[in-house]
Amino acid sequence: MKQYFIGIDIGTSAAKTLLMDEHGVVTAQVSREYPLYQPANGWAEQDPEDWRNAVFSAVRELVERSQAEPEQVMGIGFSGQMHGLVMLDENGKPIRRSIIWCDQRSAAQTQEMCSLMPEEKWLEITANPPIAAWTAAKILWMRKEEPENWEKCRHILLPKDYIRYCLTGVFATDVSDASGMQLLDVKNRVWSDTVLECLSIDKAMLAQVFESQEVTGTLLPEAAKELGLTEKVKVVAGAADNAAAAVGTGTVGDGACNISLGTSGTVFISSDKFGVDENNALHSFDHADGSYHLMGCMLSAASCNKWWMDDIIGTKDYGAEQENITKLGENHVFFLPYLMGERSPHNDPNARGTFIGLTMDTTRADMTQAVLEGVAFALRDSFEVARSLGIHIARTRICGGGAKSPLWKKIVANVLNIPVDIPENEQGPSMGGAMLAAVACGEYPTVRDAAEAIVKLTDTVEPEPELAAKYEERYQKFRKIYPACRDLFLELAK
Repeated sequence: MKQYFIGIDIGTSAAKTLLMDEHGVVTAQVSREYPLYQPANGWAEQDPEDWRNAVFSAVRELVERSQAEPEQVMGIGFSGQMHGLVMLDENGKPIRRSIIWCDQRSAAQTQEMCSLMPEEKWLEITANPPIAAWTAAKILWMRKEEPENWEKCRHILLPKDYIRYCLTGVFATDVSDASGMQLLDVKNRVWSDTVLECLSIDKAMLAQVFESQEVTGTLLPEAAKELGLTEKVKVVAGAADNAAAAVGTGTVGDGACNISLGTSGTVFISSDKFGVDENNALHSFDHADGSYHLMGCMLSAASCNKWWMDDIIGTKDYGAEQENITKLGENHVFFLPYLMGERSPHNDPNARGTFIGLTMDTTRADMTQAVLEGVAFALRDSFEVARSLGIHIARTRICGGGAKSPLWKKIVANVLNIPVDIPENEQGPSMGGAMLAAVACGEYPTVRDAAEAIVKLTDTVEPEPELAAKYEERYQKFRKIYPACRDLFLELAK
């Protein structure tokens, strides 16, 4: 009997689902968008029920559109946006909207955390310094600013793990996603009693931690009925979005690299050894294949282009706008893509988006080009940190919504001056989730075996020496802009 596996990605803009057979052939894909709420500058929230409704609707359509019989669907694997705080009451109901990964409101709590325990101890245990993005700081903010909601809280989950709970009734998470909460002993892949005691957080409120390819439960009868599946479907731990994308693009094994051009932008470097960037520019997390990874994360990537196109220009025809861009490497306009503050490498919640170099002859195409280039330059910042650590990146893979743009891929290849390999399926996170489900169900012995067998490349974008040289000169100018603006950003924030 042919077997199928479902991958579910709880992204920032949408829930994306796909159905994959045992050979890695994707037979159907369905997505559902949901809103992002920003009640104040630098704040970002989403409603867990929006995620649930989107997932159940998408999976129902996925099953209906596919050729698979319900009995042939063997497993479900997850990918999910990291760091979000989902709080449930004693009845398992969400208490409030989730404070998600790009929210910057808890900057003061990071200072409190460093007063409770030295930064070097945070690095030793959690592999990362306290910053506003991590779930731990959000918990402290909630306890201080909304004590009435905190009093009701009995369970703390990450976004994808709330969907797992809806499907199975099980409170579980995986090592890669838990790595981003700043509550995990990352090297040893377990909750840190030292950190939990330091922050006065009850371990009983946290989910059980699994490796990404482990089974956490099966579908509840009511969930199976609503989805049109059987109760025997195995629900797998899954992974954080970037770790799942790495699996989905075959970025496993020591030194492999993947760039994700999603709502956020990431540079993901797989490593067989645990390591910490002492300069705090790159994050260290557990990987979904049982190893570790370093990651540079910019808070606004494809979301910069979406903001520029949808809200400023007022068009949905991204391709038509990019057709007018003809002078690569020669644009006189620069753009800092810090619309939500920035993480790697600046760790500055006060950083802001900035156009610089505008003149009377600046065109709309120049500014559109500057947005695409600004994101690529910011990715280059993380590459430079990796190189300073002695990591040699010879080539990279790419995925995410922004990777659908041939122009943007060309810009990235030349800004980084390395070949950019294009996987067959650009939906890396949901593909990775389905692949983890296949491993859990015994189709492949290990995650790396699955990646080797399934992931195929369709193209490579090679850098062009003359264009790469032009972008090298422009990047050296770009990297001077943030230091020149940093103090002003702080003044504006005050």
